[in-house]
Amino acid sequence: MSPELLLPLCTFAAISSITPGPNNTMILASGLNYGFKRSLPHLFGITCGFTFMIFATGLGLHAVFEQVPMLQTILKYAGAIYLLWLAWKLAHAAPMSAQQVSLSKPMGFWGAAAFQWINPKAWVMSLSALTTYLPQGFHVADVALLSGVFGVIGVFCVGSWALFGVAMRRVLQDPRSVRIFNVVMALALVATLYPLLA
Repeated sequence: MSPELLLPLCTFAAISSITPGPNNTMILASGLNYGFKRSLPHLFGITCGFTFMIFATGLGLHAVFEQVPMLQTILKYAGAIYLLWLAWKLAHAAPMSAQQVSLSKPMGFWGAAAFQWINPKAWVMSLSALTTYLPQGFHVADVALLSGVFGVIGVFCVGSWALFGVAMRRVLQDPRSVRIFNVVMALALVATLYPLLA
């Protein structure tokens, strides 16, 4: 990959990783409800899962989607149904006491990593990056570099959403405010589906 492609790739990775989407909405809610430290497995699950997805897709998985277009449609709608279920859970989540927070579990590493495979925004980002920034006649090292760029930049971009959620804890002290926040985040999660399914 040429240096001329690397800077635009980093810019694309940063913009696409920092903009609102299912991952960022969920990690924001996790930061608010569980704090930054307990949200770290979720954060690393997102970045590692997405990095692996780009790498696997770049090494040939995208050819499967070209051969079987129906598979991409199935994944898109399965992801949409799962996101709607997550939004419903988030909207109906009652504010937790300190004891409930300590007993409940945020999304873990493997759950967040697996979610990338049915996350419509992740697929759009992945396929856009691979088709735009991989050079002609690319090698495995090019795919590894591209996915690594997303992994490194993604940790900071997605992590900033978790930190924003932690900062919101100081503002949202009463249960009513937390409930309103959860409903707004659930609506934001549903809203992320519109550009992906339209």
